[in-house]
Amino acid sequence: MAQPVTRTPVRTPVRAPLLAPAPWAEERGAKIRITAVRTFLTAPHGCPHLVVRVETNEPGLYGLGCASDPQRPLAVRSVLDDYLAPMLTGRDPDDIEDIHRLLLNSAYWRGGSVTGNALGGVDVALWDLKAKRLGAPLYSLFGGRVRTGAEAYTHVDGADEREIADQVAAARERGFRHVRVQAAVPGADTYGTGGAAVDPEAVRARRVPWDSAAYVRTVPRILTRVRELVGDDVELLHDVHERLDPRQARDFLRRVEDVGLYFVEDLLAPEDAGHFARLHAVSPVPLAVGELFSDTAQFTALLDGPDIDFARIRVPTLGGLTPARKIAALCELRGVRLAPHGPADVSPVAQAATLALDVSSHAFGVQEAATFRPTVAEVFPGTVVPRGGVLVPSEVPGHGVDFDESASRRHPVPEPLEHDRWALLRNTDGSVQRP
Repeated sequence: MAQPVTRTPVRTPVRAPLLAPAPWAEERGAKIRITAVRTFLTAPHGCPHLVVRVETNEPGLYGLGCASDPQRPLAVRSVLDDYLAPMLTGRDPDDIEDIHRLLLNSAYWRGGSVTGNALGGVDVALWDLKAKRLGAPLYSLFGGRVRTGAEAYTHVDGADEREIADQVAAARERGFRHVRVQAAVPGADTYGTGGAAVDPEAVRARRVPWDSAAYVRTVPRILTRVRELVGDDVELLHDVHERLDPRQARDFLRRVEDVGLYFVEDLLAPEDAGHFARLHAVSPVPLAVGELFSDTAQFTALLDGPDIDFARIRVPTLGGLTPARKIAALCELRGVRLAPHGPADVSPVAQAATLALDVSSHAFGVQEAATFRPTVAEVFPGTVVPRGGVLVPSEVPGHGVDFDESASRRHPVPEPLEHDRWALLRNTDGSVQRP
């Protein structure tokens, strides 16, 4: 039987900061200090959720963040426990910008998803803590609301156009006006279509190859038929998941021009991002990208043109709300919309933090909405659930989602970590395919 991956959290005693103390902290006589940074791994949805709790010397005052990385959770946890926590102990939690920059610089070699997720977990926890201290919902700290809620999109998939159209209709009945559509390619491992696989176990074990040529031939035809079946009163989205090269991507866009897609997501891998300018210039199909970005410079390079239409910010991986808010402001200035990443491997804590950004930004377009198992709400009280296809933020102080440590122990992360294998993929000729 698999043994859960556990680590007993240790409460670090209050001590002087190990890293460049802020000279103004003593001058203003700050009394609230960080006493501990604790991490928790739990899997109520099956995938590993890494929760960060920043505690203070004021009883009951703490902030919660999410550092979830389904591929490298133990590495992220080590960065938090072994490196960032000692740097934070004893600090005034109010100086979020100062702390973020110091922690970002502390590794010297900056960037990467592991460091980004660790920093993002701390950053969101500090924003949550600040909002709780002020007795205000988190979005109030970002200038307040500019909309009632965040329109969300859900996912459907199927083996053919009729099956997919039926699922789109069901999503519309639940109130969703935006639906991501994924179509299975016969004989190929196609992203987002697990339920349509002929042999799910073979797909899970990655014994089924990816076939780019078959995908480009098959999926546009199915998307065209789905649009004919569902009509024009629903926004359809599609995720390529970085599996095409620039030549294939251009061909794919040409074939879906008449589908009327709200956007095509992750048409290219980050390594090929330089081709977005050319594709954006020749195709009317809106482009969305960014869930794999862990550095703001990756976004700014594409926003200069701009060469994309939607920024797929993943708040934890980008380093938290501090950099995400700056990218959101730049998107507004450049006429690009936000379409934040929000699958089930991003915990309800990160979802609530992202929602605060959504409802306070004029750049917002649509939010990906995870459908969590009922057990998730037991571990994360306050989990936001779409109502009529819309996510509405909590009015309680902070981002509104709590963490039940006792309930989390009932859902340990198994060993080995199953999600370590999900991105392993090969082409029909045996070569490795991104991602």
